[in-house]
Amino acid sequence: MQRFILFTLLILASLVSQAQTRISGQVTDAATGEALPFVGIFVKNSSIGTSTDVEGKYNIRLSSTPDSLTAAFVGYLPLTLPVQKGVATQTLDFKLQTNAQQLQEVVIRPGENPAWPIMRRVMDNKNANDKRKLTAYQYEAYTKMQFDVDNVGQQKGKGVVGKAIESLVDSQMYLAGEDGKKLLPFFLSESLSDVYYTRDPKRSKEIIKATKVTGIGLQDGTLVSQVIGSNYQDYNFYQNWVSVLQKNFISPIADGWKSYYTYELEDSTYIGDDWCYELSFKQKRPQDLAFNGRMWITADGYALRKLEATVSKSANINFVESIALKQELQPVGEQAWMPADTEVKIKIVGLTPKRPGILAKVYTSYQEVVVNQPQKPDFFDKPVELLAGASKQAESFWEERRHDTLSLADQQVYATINALRETPRVKRFSDIVTVLGTGYKSFGKVSWGPWPYTYALNDVEGHRFQVGGKTNINFSNKLELRGYVAYGTKDQAYKYSLGGRYIFNRKRWSELGFTHQEDLQQVGLMSDRLASSPFFLGFSRFGELRRPVMVRESNLYLQRDVLRGVTERVSMRTRHFDPQYDFAYYKNGPAQPDQLASSFTATEVSFLTRYAKDEVYVENDNERISLGSGSYPVLSLKYTLGLNNALGATVDYQRVDLGVEQDFVMGRLGNAMYRLEAGKIFSPVPYPLLEVHTGNETPFYYDATYNLMDYFEFASDTYAALHYEQYFEGLLFNRLPLIKKLKWRVLGSANVLYGSLSQSNLDLMPEYTPAGNRQEAFKTLGDTPYVELGYGIENIFKILRVDAFHRLTHLDEGTRKFGLKFSVQFKL
Repeated sequence: MQRFILFTLLILASLVSQAQTRISGQVTDAATGEALPFVGIFVKNSSIGTSTDVEGKYNIRLSSTPDSLTAAFVGYLPLTLPVQKGVATQTLDFKLQTNAQQLQEVVIRPGENPAWPIMRRVMDNKNANDKRKLTAYQYEAYTKMQFDVDNVGQQKGKGVVGKAIESLVDSQMYLAGEDGKKLLPFFLSESLSDVYYTRDPKRSKEIIKATKVTGIGLQDGTLVSQVIGSNYQDYNFYQNWVSVLQKNFISPIADGWKSYYTYELEDSTYIGDDWCYELSFKQKRPQDLAFNGRMWITADGYALRKLEATVSKSANINFVESIALKQELQPVGEQAWMPADTEVKIKIVGLTPKRPGILAKVYTSYQEVVVNQPQKPDFFDKPVELLAGASKQAESFWEERRHDTLSLADQQVYATINALRETPRVKRFSDIVTVLGTGYKSFGKVSWGPWPYTYALNDVEGHRFQVGGKTNINFSNKLELRGYVAYGTKDQAYKYSLGGRYIFNRKRWSELGFTHQEDLQQVGLMSDRLASSPFFLGFSRFGELRRPVMVRESNLYLQRDVLRGVTERVSMRTRHFDPQYDFAYYKNGPAQPDQLASSFTATEVSFLTRYAKDEVYVENDNERISLGSGSYPVLSLKYTLGLNNALGATVDYQRVDLGVEQDFVMGRLGNAMYRLEAGKIFSPVPYPLLEVHTGNETPFYYDATYNLMDYFEFASDTYAALHYEQYFEGLLFNRLPLIKKLKWRVLGSANVLYGSLSQSNLDLMPEYTPAGNRQEAFKTLGDTPYVELGYGIENIFKILRVDAFHRLTHLDEGTRKFGLKFSVQFKL
């Protein structure tokens, strides 16, 4: 038996040796005889190959004998030699001839990394290969996006969310993921769009001509349809910074490539018909927002042909476990390269490893590329346009126009999501999530809300109950009506608001609107800047109301986008102020002290111009949402004219307000944001009409307030202010081993306010009111600015931000010199 086994092994070894061909040899310079390291040795039109070692030698085993082997290297002409059939072991030595043209382009210096000369040539040809050099281009893009819930049921009986999901769906609705774990698909979309770009002036536009959205919890798919297009999947690695999930990552072919990455020349091979050098790249410092992966550079032109990149956990992105990005590029006119297809996979984890996470997959392909045929400038006025009927295309349309056929797995996902949506428990669950996220609950053509204003408790109104709502797009896509009614149990008074607006142009957004309301407000909390802070206003109605005023207001406005990025707004407003505290002012100035008034009426006309270069909007039913203007500043100018004796007005004045705000990237220092504001009131007015600087007596942080200033501490008729925030991301804490695991991030902030109040405004205030009480005064800033500096930590438990503030000036007795503010944010 032993002899039989030995004989069998010898036979098998003989068969194996006969089935393999072993080829070895050396690659040298044909002129000098110098050995050439890292030369690619490969079988044409296959993925089989190897490379030479530092002595120029190679050794390759082949299961079948090819016709030939090819050797190729930077600066040399490729050489192909025939392989002898039937010879198990043979030697092929390659003597490569130099390519004079390539030798002038690539210089390998003694002892340097072989990848560096290739990277230098990539830099030399970067502008020539970048698609942004084209005067214009356009293409058709197909985008498929899918979201799945994962990690469901892996920890059976653990996790509130996991229990909820398992109780809502049938076990047969789960799909098997790549790692064998259960996946529950809840969103799948497809879109087909035409994308246009012009260089001078720089403009882009996407026309979404077909969209198919299937998801759980979607009341309307119009907003989603606008943000799933290819414009939001445009990853251009020729830029120094590549935005992924609103985080800016340094490109592996950025201008400062040596400072951020290490490179290795791994291999040479064909990608399609292009002979390419394969380079691996790794980030030098874990705290940098950088990639790890491989890229293939064409030997002819040194263009990026293909890239596979991942983002490590050290990038300190909340809820994101991993990001994998693949992209292949294609040549277009004038040597430029554009993406042929892009695939992104993002693994989003729950708050803890036991909680369900999300797996996001996005695939985009590009066809029908046309270059250097620019459109007229007004063509780009609306950057994102959703064609009417885009969501109503028949399945036959998709079967014909998809860039690739829909797989059986995709068809199963569509069927699963449709089945889930019809589950009663899932419907109730998605309704609750929608109400919490939007503030409104839809009932046919009407939406109830917003819920944060439903209840409040304060010393003036007692228990305040409010109910309100608005019409939605099911009622009309042009006319919106809204209103609310509130009642206080202590003052036993009703408050109300009625309003409406008519959208008469969506392409160049134009609307006409009106409001009429009578409600209780607080001096110092009536600034238009607080309109975007509903939770702050809602919270300020609790507790003691400071200087409450019953305001009866009517407002009529007309707003229109006159040009791309330029918005004009004209409004007329009348307000009657009836203070609910002891208040008085000299109606005709201090020269007539007997003419005291405790209420007043202001009628004003205002003109607002706002400029935001390249700002992008998307539409959500009858609202539009700004996606920002990139790194460009946003400018605003507002002029207000108070009309005396118009509609019962008792005061006249003029006012001018300026504003500049901008977000920008500072490389390794993170991101920064600043806001500059300045204004002047040119006539004396009752102090509720002054610039009453917004304090913050709540424990929560709001960037529109001064965090250690009381509600009605300072007022000015001339002011200038700076608000600045610096987000260091993981720059500092990522260097501390213990804190690094917590993924905390450091930030800094500063508020600086200059302001003054003219004597004419001070003279309007009598020392005593008609009731004989001393009138409660306020402070002026004078020659000393108000300054508060802050520093904080965000990303505590991934959602909590804590700021510490120091007040450096106006440190009178009773002022808060130090304070902590808290906020909850969901930030990647």
